[in-house]
Amino acid sequence: MLLLRDFGLPATNRQARRACTPLLDQGLQRDGGINYGWWGVSETCVTGMVLSLLSYFEFDDDRLDTVADHLLQQQMPDGGWNCRRRFGATHSSVHTTISALEGLPPLRAGTAGDKLAAVRAAQRRGREFLLVHRLFRSHRTGAIIKPIFLRFSFPPRWHYDILRALDYFQAVNAPRDPRLAEAIDIVRNAQGDDGRWTLQNSYRGKTYFELEQLGAPSRWNTLRALRVLKWWDGGRRGGQS
Repeated sequence: MLLLRDFGLPATNRQARRACTPLLDQGLQRDGGINYGWWGVSETCVTGMVLSLLSYFEFDDDRLDTVADHLLQQQMPDGGWNCRRRFGATHSSVHTTISALEGLPPLRAGTAGDKLAAVRAAQRRGREFLLVHRLFRSHRTGAIIKPIFLRFSFPPRWHYDILRALDYFQAVNAPRDPRLAEAIDIVRNAQGDDGRWTLQNSYRGKTYFELEQLGAPSRWNTLRALRVLKWWDGGRRGGQS
């Protein structure tokens, strides 16, 4: 379903909406989040991904508010999220943070004003967590956190990289913060002479069919990179910051 969402399957697709029912029925845990196989204990990355699906396909169920509330409660003092918080983690994870942010943006029609304000504040704090790290650098030393964050994968599954993060920023039309400039340059410089971007990395997992070959031109990386650069360059021409 994550792939179908990324491919642009219409939100009104009946089969996808039917699939939302077992996602919620079988995944909702007693703590208000989502997980599968662990009754009573949710997982923050899974909660964010499933909430993004339920919202994208406009699934009408009051329990979505419960899931969103749980995700808001899991936000950490530094502004991000970490699925290992219950095990003692004190610093947020970029992996969990991007999944949570992707789950929060769509809000149901008629959302109360105080809830709307809380979600928007959580979004800003989550984006600020990524911005403090310039998407890929340690906020303490400035060193690259992990080189893999600079390699573009599709599908990303639960993994983080700067193209996925930038695609989120453009999708919500976030302010074009100067702290994104270095990541933007990395994306721009990765464009090949033929105008395309390659599949630089792939992650193991259940694969229904192979989309693209590692190291070959990638339709999906190219699409995402182009819309990121269109957002960034369009904002600069328009005088936004």
